[in-house]
Amino acid sequence: MNIHEYQAKSLLAQYKVPVPEGYPAFNTEEALKAAHKLHDNGNEIFVVKAQIHAGGRGKAGGVKVVKSYADVENNAKEMLGKILVTHQTGPEGKEVKRLYIEAGSSINKEFYLSAVVDRKTKKIVFMASTEGGVEIEEVAAQTPEKIISVVIDPASGIQGCHARKLGFALNLSGDKLKKFTKLVFALYEAFVKTDASQIEINPLVETDKGDIICLDAKINFDDNALYRQEKIKTLRDLDEEEPLEIEASNYDLNYVKMDGKIGCMVNGAGLAMATMDIIKLYGSSPANFLDVGGGATREKVTAAFKIILSDENVKGILVNIFGGIMRCDIIANGIVEAAKEVNLSVPLVVRLEGTNVNLGKKILAESGVKIIPANDLGDAASKIVEAVN
Repeated sequence: MNIHEYQAKSLLAQYKVPVPEGYPAFNTEEALKAAHKLHDNGNEIFVVKAQIHAGGRGKAGGVKVVKSYADVENNAKEMLGKILVTHQTGPEGKEVKRLYIEAGSSINKEFYLSAVVDRKTKKIVFMASTEGGVEIEEVAAQTPEKIISVVIDPASGIQGCHARKLGFALNLSGDKLKKFTKLVFALYEAFVKTDASQIEINPLVETDKGDIICLDAKINFDDNALYRQEKIKTLRDLDEEEPLEIEASNYDLNYVKMDGKIGCMVNGAGLAMATMDIIKLYGSSPANFLDVGGGATREKVTAAFKIILSDENVKGILVNIFGGIMRCDIIANGIVEAAKEVNLSVPLVVRLEGTNVNLGKKILAESGVKIIPANDLGDAASKIVEAVN
C-alpha cells in the first residue's frame, strides 16, 4: 500500500524524523490558510506540491516554489483538478485532488537515502548516495559506484556502525554526521514499527544551517501486515488506485492491471509470472497479473473471472491452474459459474493439473460453456494467442 507525501512526512515526524513544516490542502482556501500558518511561524518561502502516488511531479509541473500568498493561491487553482502526467503515471496521468503546502528550505546539498526489504537475504537494506534529487535508477545505470548499501539484520537491529558507514559515504562529519545518525536510527524505527516495505527519501538535504532533513518522502507498506496496522490502513487513498485492483483486494486477490489483451488467472505468483512470460514468447501480451492464491473458494474464483472480464482490453482469457491446496474442481466450478453469469464472449483456454484434475476437466467438458482445453503451458499459450489473433 502506498500513501501520499504529506502522510508519509506526518508519520515520520511521529518517530522524530526531521521534516519541513507543512499542511495538506484539499482546496484553494485551505492552501491559503496553510501558507498563513507557515508565515506566522517565520517562513517566507512556500512550496506548493501536488499529491499523487507517482514520482516525477516536479518535472511535470507539480511542484512550485513561491514567495507570496497570491502565488500560492494561483498555483493551487492551477494544480487542483489538473491531470498530471509523469514517467510513472503513464500517458493517462493522474488527477490532482490534494496539495501539500510546505515551508521552503535553503538547500546546501542533496542526498539520496532509502530503506527496503531485501527478499533474498530477508534483511533490511539501507542505500545512500550523494546524487540526491536524481532518479536512483539513472544513478544505478550510469554511476553505480555512487550508491552505498548497508545490510541490517532485524534480529540484531541497527547499530552505530551502520549509520556511520552511510554518513561517511555522504561525506558527512562532526555535528552533521551526528544529526544524520540520529535520523537513520529514527527512520529504521519507523520502518520496522509500521511494517514498511520501502521508505525512500529523495532528496535528503543538508540546509545552509547544517540541519539534515527529509525534503521528500515516499513509503510503501507490506499489504500482508496491514491487519495489524489499523492506523496505517486509514491512510489509503482509493482515488489513487486502479478500480479493478480495489475490487480484487475486496476478495483478497492479487491483481495488477496491465496493458495487454490476454487476461490471466493463475494460482501462485511464480506460475503467474511464467504464464505472462510465455504469452509474450508466443507473440501476445498479458492484460493482468492475477493470483487467486492457494486456498481460493468457488466464490473467489468467480469474482476473479468477473474482474478479468471487466477490463475492456481483454480479448481472451488463459486460466492456468496447478492444483495443490487449490483443487481443480473448485476452479472449474468457478469458471463455469462466472462464464455463464457474464455471458462469456471471448476465447477461453484452460489448463488444469494437480489435485482433482480429472474431476475438474469433467466439469468443464460437461458445462456447455465453450472452453478450449490445453495439455500444458506451452499448448495453452499457443492456443490462446491463436484464438485471440
